Amino acid sequence: MENLLFNQLKLVIFDVDGTLYHQKPLRKRMLFAILGYYILRPWRFREILFLYHFRKEREKKAGFAASDLEAKQYNWCSAKTRFSVKEMKKITNKWMFEHPNKYLKHYMYPGVGIFFNELQKQGISTAIYSDYPAAQKLKAMGLKADLVVNSTDPAINALKPAPNGILYILEQLGIQNKETCLFIGDRDELDGACARNAGVNFLLLDKTAAKTNFYPLLSNKIRSR
Repeated sequence: MENLLFNQLKLVIFDVDGTLYHQKPLRKRMLFAILGYYILRPWRFREILFLYHFRKEREKKAGFAASDLEAKQYNWCSAKTRFSVKEMKKITNKWMFEHPNKYLKHYMYPGVGIFFNELQKQGISTAIYSDYPAAQKLKAMGLKADLVVNSTDPAINALKPAPNGILYILEQLGIQNKETCLFIGDRDELDGACARNAGVNFLLLDKTAAKTNFYPLLSNKIRSR
């Protein structure tokens, strides 16, 4: 990333899952938690099948855009799992949006919090753009951003790599020069493509470096700009 970009930077947008924390060990921990829960409740094993289909259907529909995406994502699974929308929301809230939060701080990449603080000190705005609801995840990690949006928000209604989320953030934060915006994510095929579709700069997370000095090095670049 050129120093000139850091000199001009006015906004950093972050993906969440796999970008702010180490996702692989969290998923392993969640797998054991889910299996431990349902092995004592075998009559509810269909709920695990629903969670599988929920993720898979969303992945298959990358870039999908439509009104009321929040509801449609459950309709994609209804024929395969035969749960009501109310039941599906209860399952996803428990295992995807609530239970994992207690572990997030433990799996945060080193220096993430310091990088957020450094951006704030330098007057650089921060935003979160995730395909999944992220406000509670951010709270669990002790992080604050100027704007938090996800793909199923009514103002977005589009999954990555559609650029809707990024364009909305730029508009809301009054960023007119896209060259002053940087999007950081861990998946080039989704986050990177989303950034390119929106016309903003993209920085792919180095997952190996993220375990040690990826974010500390970014903090140093911001301090010295």
